[in-house]
Amino acid sequence: MHGSSVSTPYVGLDIGTNTVRCVIGILDPNNPGKLSIIGHGSAPNMGMRKGAVVHIEDAADAIAHAVTEAERISGVRIQGATVNINGTHVSGLNSKGVIAISSANREITADDRLRVEEAAAIVQLPSNREIIQVFAQNYRLDGQENIKDPVGMHGVRLEVDTHIVTAATPNLRNLDMALEKAEVSVHNRTLSSLAASEAVLQRQQKEAGTALIDIGAGTTNLVVLEDGEVQHVAVLPIGGQHITNDLAIGLRTDLDVAEAVKVQFATLSSNVAKRDVRIKMHSQDYFFKAEDIAMITEARVEELFEYVDKELAHIHKAHKLPGGVILVGGTAKLPGVADFAKQQLQLAVRVGKLQPMSGLVDTVGDPAYCTAVGLMLLDMLLLPEVTATHTSGAADRTLHFVDSLLRRFRR
Repeated sequence: MHGSSVSTPYVGLDIGTNTVRCVIGILDPNNPGKLSIIGHGSAPNMGMRKGAVVHIEDAADAIAHAVTEAERISGVRIQGATVNINGTHVSGLNSKGVIAISSANREITADDRLRVEEAAAIVQLPSNREIIQVFAQNYRLDGQENIKDPVGMHGVRLEVDTHIVTAATPNLRNLDMALEKAEVSVHNRTLSSLAASEAVLQRQQKEAGTALIDIGAGTTNLVVLEDGEVQHVAVLPIGGQHITNDLAIGLRTDLDVAEAVKVQFATLSSNVAKRDVRIKMHSQDYFFKAEDIAMITEARVEELFEYVDKELAHIHKAHKLPGGVILVGGTAKLPGVADFAKQQLQLAVRVGKLQPMSGLVDTVGDPAYCTAVGLMLLDMLLLPEVTATHTSGAADRTLHFVDSLLRRFRR
């Protein structure tokens, strides 16, 4: 690394339904290749519903507050960040690309690899949708299957299987507007679940076949990785906020009381003694039955994992992931959630832990910060591509992760 890059700040900005989180890191001078966290900030977000911006001013305020707090702690001025895309409007589809190799010696070049990926990205989309990322899963050369990287091989016909992630253009524009108002430029954008997987998954898990589930407030993000490649992504319209809403209805109480009950007393552990709950708020005492809280919480979380199981069944991976399931996000802190998910999904499940880092790791070690930390890691990993390929700004949204990230991550 050059001397100037040592102090380059890398910024991840996780714009969540209920909370915006910002994390700043620099390369650790004592530990080459590792990041040190120098700042973090969070702010409540009133401008979103289910991962989509519904009020630009409110979302911009939340972004600005989170960024300002991170700047204050780190002493660094933030110009831009790698940002997540969230919301049920995000969806994935499979596509194939085919090209002929016309060079005299028939050797596959990096340009050919790019051409075949671009061929796969030519898909008919409604006018209000656009491609945000293209993931190459595997290549075929003259009938030879499962090639990881065809560059340097010789052949005539090159094919690729890809998973293409698309999003609704109006939602992306609203997010752009909020970021513009908050005066944050976008280096790269990616899915919440993919960012979180960078922060918590080991290479072995990405190879073996692992699902990462990021349970946020308004949405749950799912990514399935196998052979180091993205196999499937989905955003489910259910999250921790739904548990709060159910508790408010079921316990006939206010939302802020229901949220406090959820955070302090909701549990999915069957072996915890269920004591009735007394909570003091607004100088008033509230009493609730522990079994009511447990029943309401379990019903909603069970529904969430049914959704996840359906997504896995859709790609024939239900009960078939050797790497198991990793849970992150604020709702991953629910006591007993891993064991509960293990029963529901019939797979090994654990709550994700961040890769080793130095600096201010106390706060960001929380599962709710995994996406923001992953976005910060991607801000570092994708930096050379930012200057080279992203000069055209928002128009060039397609990140060839295949090239710039997963391949480099596998070194």
